[in-house]
Amino acid sequence: MKDRLRRMKALITKEFVQVMRDPSSLLIAFVLPMILLFLFGYGVSLDAKRLRIGVAVEDSGEEAASLAAAFVASPYFEARISRDARVLEADLLAGRSRGIVVLAGDFSRRLHATGAAAPVQVITDGSETNTANYVQNYAQGVVSTWATIRRLKQGDDSRPGPRLVPRIWFNPELESRDSLVPGAIAIIMAIIGTLLTALVVSREWERGTMEAMMATPVGIAEVIIGKLIPYFLLGMLAMLGSVGVAVFLFKVPFHGSLPALLLTSVVFLLAALGQGLLISTVAKNQFVAAQVAMVTGFLPAFLLSGFIFEIASMPLPIRVLTRIIPARYLVTNLQTLFLVGDVWPLLLPNVLILLGLAAVLFFITARKTAKRLR
Repeated sequence: MKDRLRRMKALITKEFVQVMRDPSSLLIAFVLPMILLFLFGYGVSLDAKRLRIGVAVEDSGEEAASLAAAFVASPYFEARISRDARVLEADLLAGRSRGIVVLAGDFSRRLHATGAAAPVQVITDGSETNTANYVQNYAQGVVSTWATIRRLKQGDDSRPGPRLVPRIWFNPELESRDSLVPGAIAIIMAIIGTLLTALVVSREWERGTMEAMMATPVGIAEVIIGKLIPYFLLGMLAMLGSVGVAVFLFKVPFHGSLPALLLTSVVFLLAALGQGLLISTVAKNQFVAAQVAMVTGFLPAFLLSGFIFEIASMPLPIRVLTRIIPARYLVTNLQTLFLVGDVWPLLLPNVLILLGLAAVLFFITARKTAKRLR
């Protein structure tokens, strides 16, 4: 037992020395997460505000001018008013505008004749479907608000109908950054955790130092633990640094506790580092390991974790596939910790699943490594 502990201590010390001598490990652990987090935090947003649109006012009546002014005053639009719809169509075709609101020449007349049923045409750019939906919904909101204010000014004493009073839980301001940044941390850690062990260990296979180590009395478990601990500590530092940037720089609220964050981070890093060790054991080549790590680490984490695309809306086979993606459980846990708090009935099942995935990955890695030594 003493000999085993002494060998493991020597392996861990050797890995720490190698990490300090190898700048690529430090770049992966500390620089790459910050770069990606800044890109996700500042570059990715699902909030659609100040959308550029054109308002074609073909009617010279007071009502048309009032509604056009309502579009100009809306915080969701940057409206350009024009009497010539052809000018606005040119902007839409050139991509300088996201939609056109058309107030036809008979808008005021039909408004007086039929009440508030005068049509308002909304033309949107369907090449960007989400933005087109935003333009339609925001335009409908502007028209509805304008019509309500108009009726009140006219002294319409008809009884109002039921009034919808929305209440948003967990993200009251509906800031997409507050939900995107925790998910982005999960994606970043999926990349970092996989790359840390995949590239470094595969490089040792290329140089032959791994075979030399295997010629010693060191056991497979000792090699795995010796490789795991230094990069696990680097990964934890990267995780805590990313959370610190999210909280203090991006001002994302954090309602959870540090123990819950540490527990979630530990089990996820075990799974991610185990995946990287397995890749390096099978590939034994830095270039191949990097490609495999990106394909199996980044792409599934980005597409199938629920970070961008809702898992519930995916086809059944894809939903089943997402259950073996570690990042899926980290995205859920981090968003819960940041926006809700320590909801243990939700956190603990994900933690247990991550532990199971880590155990499977380390078991396969040990078997593959053992077979290579025969």
